[in-house]
Amino acid sequence: MLILGIETSCDETSIAIVKDGKEVLSNYISSQIAIHKEYGGVVPEIASRHHIKNIATILEESLTEAKVTLDDIDYIAVTYAPGLIGALLVGVSFAKGLSYGKNIPLVPVHHIKGHIYANLLENNVEFPCIALVVSGGHTNIIHIDEKHNFTNLGGTLDDAIGESYDKVARVLGIGYPGGPVVDKMYYEGNPEFLKITEPKVDGYNFSFSGIKTAVINYVNKMKMKGEEFKPVDLAASFQGTVVDILCKKVLKACEDKGVKHIIIAGGVAANSLLRSELKRRGAEQGVEVSYPSMKLCTDNGAMIAAAAYYKLKKGYIPEKNLTLNGIATLPIDKEIW
Repeated sequence: MLILGIETSCDETSIAIVKDGKEVLSNYISSQIAIHKEYGGVVPEIASRHHIKNIATILEESLTEAKVTLDDIDYIAVTYAPGLIGALLVGVSFAKGLSYGKNIPLVPVHHIKGHIYANLLENNVEFPCIALVVSGGHTNIIHIDEKHNFTNLGGTLDDAIGESYDKVARVLGIGYPGGPVVDKMYYEGNPEFLKITEPKVDGYNFSFSGIKTAVINYVNKMKMKGEEFKPVDLAASFQGTVVDILCKKVLKACEDKGVKHIIIAGGVAANSLLRSELKRRGAEQGVEVSYPSMKLCTDNGAMIAAAAYYKLKKGYIPEKNLTLNGIATLPIDKEIW
């Protein structure tokens, strides 16, 4: 089975060809990081325009690398929710055109399920499992049972984890995107420098706004006093705090649900401290931890094709539905799977 996966939910334009839900024949990604860097974050209209500009070329490159044509494709998979609505509509409209023009069945895919199934492209995952979704727009703990039914156990009550990284990076003057830089600075600083109070949040929910604000307030106070401080110490204190909270919450979910496998999904799954610390703590609790390779952590078409494969295996029957639309916000357990 050859599935063509299309991803345009934010600022990466990506098209991939995946065979039998596992073998990645091609996975072209056009990133807009350099474009949005000067604005300190993604500008939705600019992102949409660049998707329009790039998507046809990305399709040609992906087909060429996979050594296939559209006539060889069995299904087209596309991210339809959640994401920036303008960006989503570019991918959905392009997918609908291909589906209609080449008479190829269309499979709509939830973006977060794509991130989760990126793990199955490279890892053997034992179900049931717990997914820790950590990205620029999402922070969730999700239970997935043996039949691949999804239940959202908890999420952020304010800022997503990736969003918090970017805001801390902005106040420290280290640019966008903040995650990779803060992660590197962690190893150069003192995680005990700034004592940040852990928010009291019930269950499996998160709150990162107060943690981010503690860093911002410290920076503002030091600037008002005209005193020097080391950005690496603040970056280390911030990252140490949030990674500790993420690890404690997801391992508590494993304990409560009797689950022995965690998968990390989303752009922040590339964070080196989160990977190593969750692996270490998981081993102490008898829990296996899996995460994708770096290229599959960010938004990409291969993960969308993989999610479509498992959606089809679960019994989804594609329709010639040219009324498919983009949806900016859609909880993972509200989608018909």
